[in-house]
Amino acid sequence: MKTITALLLFAATCNTTNAQTYTLETVNDTLHYLVLHDEARTDRWRIAFPVYRMCEGDVNGDGTTEALVGVVKSTRFDKNVARRLFIFKNYHGHIRAMWMGSQLGGILQDFRFANGKVITLQSDANGQYAVLEHEWRDFGLGAKRFIAKNVTEEEAQKYFNEQ
Repeated sequence: MKTITALLLFAATCNTTNAQTYTLETVNDTLHYLVLHDEARTDRWRIAFPVYRMCEGDVNGDGTTEALVGVVKSTRFDKNVARRLFIFKNYHGHIRAMWMGSQLGGILQDFRFANGKVITLQSDANGQYAVLEHEWRDFGLGAKRFIAKNVTEEEAQKYFNEQ
């Protein structure tokens, strides 16, 4: 099976804090490899789910770049197939899971990294949308503030794209 390397159209929509160190190799729509290009080595992490976005940024403020990968899957705690956010770190040249988020409060529609924060576009069961800014806390992302709340999808998309 031929592997297609995607140098990521996704990355164009996410701000980065350091030079890119991660890429995504796409084998097919449900099999990808996150690839870490470190000074000393290259490491790969298998992602056996559809990926809808990938970008990089210093999520926890430690000066190193993490990979943010949006996948579509169910979880042990939520049997619904939905968009999720995974964050991976470089641990001595090896990819390690830093956070495998099952939910962020609302229904995750999209995310991006901007100005040291993770920005999410979320909806609720009533069709309302919100844009939130998240920051790294001891174990995972925590909502810091609403950028927009209880707005239409069109309004939320505008706020999301401005960040």
